[in-house]
Amino acid sequence: MIERIIDQRRRDLGGFEVGRLLPYGGGRMVGPFIFFDHMGPVDFQPGFPKSVDVRPHPHIGLSTVTYLFDGAITHRDSVGSTEVIHPGEVNWMTAGRGITHSERFEDLRARGGSMHGIQAWVALPEAAEETDPAFAHHGAEDLPTYESPDGGLWARLIAGKAFHTEARVKTHSPLFYVHWRLKAGARADLQPEYPERAAYVAQGSVEVDGQVLSAGQMAIFAPGQAVVFTAQTDAIVMLLGGEPLGQRFIEWNFVSSSKERLEQAKADWRAGRMKLPDADDQEFIPLPGDPPPPANPMS
Repeated sequence: MIERIIDQRRRDLGGFEVGRLLPYGGGRMVGPFIFFDHMGPVDFQPGFPKSVDVRPHPHIGLSTVTYLFDGAITHRDSVGSTEVIHPGEVNWMTAGRGITHSERFEDLRARGGSMHGIQAWVALPEAAEETDPAFAHHGAEDLPTYESPDGGLWARLIAGKAFHTEARVKTHSPLFYVHWRLKAGARADLQPEYPERAAYVAQGSVEVDGQVLSAGQMAIFAPGQAVVFTAQTDAIVMLLGGEPLGQRFIEWNFVSSSKERLEQAKADWRAGRMKLPDADDQEFIPLPGDPPPPANPMS
């Protein structure tokens, strides 16, 4: 039932750490999910440095999906969006042929507090890889929830279709993305309606198929069988997957079915042909390996 267990790889993003799970095994995906980072948890003191912010940077060929357990992030992008995301909400940004955005922590910098969440990337099908860029914010009212009669399981459908319901989040291919909260001893199951499925334990531990999965581990499941989870402790589990899209190439923040398209995106960013967000255009992240931009004397 479990094909593979992936341990998170910790990475320092310049002020806080993330645990990276996808891509794995030479660039493999789970359905259309090509990237999965567990952000934090980290506790910030008021007035922490701006160097922690994620400066404007580009994407193509994907949708970014930001979901928080705690904290707040301010999103600004090149299609004119400015949105603060809070726990239980979804920021869904479709890069398509190209978008730039930043992720800032003004709210937390002002008051301090915890930041904890997941950022995933969903690859676009080939027919939509060059679609117009777009951004959508969805509050809790767009994301169906469920609680078991005994109170042992609480669930939220973040995106896609699963468990006989559908979130009001526009997706470009069949997928599911679910947040579970399980109390110790609770049991829950994942049906085999999608060919590619995975579960990530963000907190606590669960038993699946005779194996204990601990916080920071993702299990990839074989198709065709229901998966039964038993919580060993109170736990947070993220379920994800969907229909496979075929091979995708990923380099830095770019995803495409074509290596040549990745090279074009790199050239466009290096040459300044990708518009920065109007509300955040005074700095940017250079292409890896390129020299940093000159300091702005007015900043």
